[in-house]
Amino acid sequence: MLDATTRSGGTATATPPAIVTELALPVPAPVGLTSRCTRVLLSPWSRLSLLVALLAGAASTVLLFEPQRLLSDGWPPQLGGVAAAVVFGVAYGLCTVAFVPRPLLNLAAGALFGSQLGLASALGGTVLGAGIAFGLGRVLGQDALRPLLRGRWLKAADGQLSRHGFRSMLVARLFPGVPFWAANYCASVSRMGYVPFLVATALGSIPNTAAYVVAGARASAPTSPAFLIAMAAIALPGLAGAVVAWRKRHHLRRP
Repeated sequence: MLDATTRSGGTATATPPAIVTELALPVPAPVGLTSRCTRVLLSPWSRLSLLVALLAGAASTVLLFEPQRLLSDGWPPQLGGVAAAVVFGVAYGLCTVAFVPRPLLNLAAGALFGSQLGLASALGGTVLGAGIAFGLGRVLGQDALRPLLRGRWLKAADGQLSRHGFRSMLVARLFPGVPFWAANYCASVSRMGYVPFLVATALGSIPNTAAYVVAGARASAPTSPAFLIAMAAIALPGLAGAVVAWRKRHHLRRP
């Protein structure tokens, strides 16, 4: 049957269905070099490599700077009082991220600022350093490291921190034995929340930090009661933590 165009004497040209289908298909846009580079740079292993590079650079900077000279040369004379304690707390936090042992920093805080101001500065630096390390590990390392949690000990530690994060971190801070930096990065790889991590760190670090700060403040009088009590407060939690870890070791060996 002729259509209206043919009946009126005109000519009609029909477009083949195959050509219409081909024209309707979207043409995939070529992947540019920028997109490929962005995917590579944002991949989990690239972020983990960046984290390792940052930590290695921070540790190297600390070794070159030799922060232990602060105890022999004294704090910069242009700083004093609360301002000096605040600057020390910031430096404390950055040094803990670079794997500087906290006991040395706590002793330095007590020797430089005394018991009260030194304790405040050391606790502030502890929470700051833990927060920085947790944030770096969570953003740069979690996606790459979580698939590697296949060992029994790693799975047990991850499950404990993910289910009972606040309690586990509080115990880890109260009973020394786990290095400060290791606890920070293990917590960041787990599913533990940021706020419970910081609160548990702040509360659990008070006794041990206070003991070291008082020991540093009273180091010139090693026979004084305050110094002896501080040393006992350092030794007893460490011994108790070792006993508890030994008795609970079978929990970590379960599949």
